[in-house]
Amino acid sequence: PYQFEGVKYLWRTSSLGLGTCLADDMGLGKTLQVLALLQLWQQRGVLQGLPVLLVLPATLLANWKNESERFTPGLKIAILHNSVMDSESWQRFKHCPEKYLSQFDLVLVTYGMLPRLPQLSGLCFPAVIADEAQAIKNPAAKQSKAVRGLQGRVHIALTGTPVENRLTDLWSIFAFVNPGLLGDLRFFLDYSKRLNADYTPLRKLTQPFILRRLKTDKRIISDLPDKTELKVYCSLSKRQAALYQHCVEQMQQALQDESEGIRRQGIVLAYLMRFKQICNHPGQFLGDGDYTPAAGGKFLRLGELVESISSRQEKLLLFTQFRELTEPVHDYLQGCFGCPGLILHGGTPVKARAGLVSAFQADSGPPFFVLSLKAAGTGLNLTAASHVIHFDRWWNPAVENQASDRAFRIGQKRNVLVHKFICRGTLEEKIDALIMDKQHLADELLNEGAEKLLTQMTNAELLDFVKLDIHQME
Repeated sequence: PYQFEGVKYLWRTSSLGLGTCLADDMGLGKTLQVLALLQLWQQRGVLQGLPVLLVLPATLLANWKNESERFTPGLKIAILHNSVMDSESWQRFKHCPEKYLSQFDLVLVTYGMLPRLPQLSGLCFPAVIADEAQAIKNPAAKQSKAVRGLQGRVHIALTGTPVENRLTDLWSIFAFVNPGLLGDLRFFLDYSKRLNADYTPLRKLTQPFILRRLKTDKRIISDLPDKTELKVYCSLSKRQAALYQHCVEQMQQALQDESEGIRRQGIVLAYLMRFKQICNHPGQFLGDGDYTPAAGGKFLRLGELVESISSRQEKLLLFTQFRELTEPVHDYLQGCFGCPGLILHGGTPVKARAGLVSAFQADSGPPFFVLSLKAAGTGLNLTAASHVIHFDRWWNPAVENQASDRAFRIGQKRNVLVHKFICRGTLEEKIDALIMDKQHLADELLNEGAEKLLTQMTNAELLDFVKLDIHQME
């Protein structure tokens, strides 16, 4: 019923020429609702001439194509991407874009390809849809400008996380769906400061244009099992502790040598990355290829956890933000499970991704899947897993939650356990506190007190943030 209501809402607002943001929680079927809307448009004669243009991450190309073939086989779809178009099709498109595109009902283009296709900005489509619209949250980014430059009678944004970190995330989405509603960026920043953490006026202004349902609300969907999040605390090995402390001392010296400006910001970000690598495993930080499990507290804790998962013949997803860690973790898990698993990261060919998902979803498929957070954190349906492990923590709660929702989706018949690894006594505990603060911001707006960015901390605050707390390590 909630999906039917969603389609009615999209039909009603689009008929009035209003842009909207479908912000249903991950797994509630935003793709299906949009496909139903497109089929309705097709039946009512809305789709004449140019097709609907859908902008999306490359990872989701196969997902949209497969879902359309399954639920709306009557829609004619084209994909503007190097991986699927032959040279003849490209020439036809470049020679006469309008004539080429008019053969189709829906055209898919990735955020990465869009800036390289200026022909699209000169056309006016029946509708322009941005999937995973958090991809345009940075107003100054090239792909954000390219999306805002597209012309459509109606603009629709799809995202489970309309606010990730800051109120400007919301402004960026509305600059696409209803340009001018929230004023220009300078006006909005000034306006949001005057709100003084009371978001009621902003909520009243944006509410008519946002439809958001949460899958944790049993009134929306009653057959989805519960998701339980667990914090898994790990101890540093002696080698990790020594490397970590040495890195703290190096950072202290570097900050004394560079007091302000862009160089200081770069130093801070570089050292934060080093601390994260040390927490994962000394081998990652040193780059020596030595991933002896005993040298890394997380590897030891992972082995203990997997022993229990394997004994129950359950499947797991493991997310890391570091591509270089996917293979060492896979090799370690292969030893734990006694069989190989799967890997997906930014270098995995787009064509191969759907096959990996299908293999994992099969009952007889591999028991584990190692994925890089940014490449695989959105869109994929991996409900065969009943465990999700975040091997390292991201700065952004929305990104982590999206990744967890690869398993916690409609069709999931098992309870999902989300294990978040945290090294005691390190900056990872502080990151966890930051994540909780950011989650509060998103929850407050959608039912800025802006966090103090790490690069804006004083030297004393930074060193207190990253220091090794010996008393918390055990």
